[in-house]
Amino acid sequence: MCGIVGYVGSRKATPILIDGLLCLEYRGYDSAGIALKENNNIIITKSKGLIKNLEEKLIDKTTTLGIGHTRWATHGTPTETNSHPHQVGDITIVHNGIIENYKELKEELIKIGYNFKSETDTEVACALIDYYYKQESDIKKALSKFIDKVKGAYALGVLVKNENNLYSIRKDCPLVIGKGNIGNLIASDILAISNYVDKILYLEENIIAEISEKNIKLYNKES
Repeated sequence: MCGIVGYVGSRKATPILIDGLLCLEYRGYDSAGIALKENNNIIITKSKGLIKNLEEKLIDKTTTLGIGHTRWATHGTPTETNSHPHQVGDITIVHNGIIENYKELKEELIKIGYNFKSETDTEVACALIDYYYKQESDIKKALSKFIDKVKGAYALGVLVKNENNLYSIRKDCPLVIGKGNIGNLIASDILAISNYVDKILYLEENIIAEISEKNIKLYNKES
């Protein structure tokens, strides 16, 4: 099992993300990482092993938007390259679950020019969203196409390079959204965010969540 946490709000994201990941340690993991949105850049820090190894590598940032992940290897060995978050083009994601048709998708994406650094199904998922985003210039349309194309189970936290929102979708994997005074959060388990939120929403399948500091907007998948 893996752990997801994401935050957008008024406080520094890093300590909130790390706290959430520590709450998810019980699920087991072999690596951890976070992605922080800073201006128009997304800064990724990853480490093999314990979360404390990740903390030692982090540089203090004032950014208030980010996603984090603890990974238990399924596709590929437990390395920094295979750990999450993964970034392809304008898209950065963390992912729980298994993409069953990732090999076929990977072959299709390679044929149209994508290159892959890791052995994971998650990097393939990230590339697919990036491909659709470049087609549509709209992340909600891109995620709708992703939902229609992918087979398997997933819960995703998604950052877009030039946007200041956090996005999420799920299928056959749990994901909760929390609303609090300091901002809004997502997680694979309520334990990761319960200290920061007053209200909890359990995201339904085929629903796209667009999350900002003040608002949580839910959209039906486009057909």
